[in-house]
Amino acid sequence: MKPYEKYGISPELVERIKKKMKDPAASQQVKDVLLNLSKSDLQDRAKVKKLAGRVSKILGEKLGESQMEAIIRFVVAQKIDPNNTFHLIKLWGMFR
Repeated sequence: MKPYEKYGISPELVERIKKKMKDPAASQQVKDVLLNLSKSDLQDRAKVKKLAGRVSKILGEKLGESQMEAIIRFVVAQKIDPNNTFHLIKLWGMFR
């Protein structure tokens, strides 16, 4: 079981998003949204919800309320520091 599954995020959703992220234009738009984030931004539930909403819109994924809540809980629980290379490598490994 992948770590994100423990939060109720389906492997099918993750695979669809990974496939859509292979599109260079979509990938760049997502990167632009996530640029200049701080650890505190990723611990703020309201900011994470807004970011997830923007990314899902870019990728054309309609997230239900339970899916959105699962994503928010997952992101906050990971205590991600986007300026810490180890954190980014750990995340990359989760979604390979």
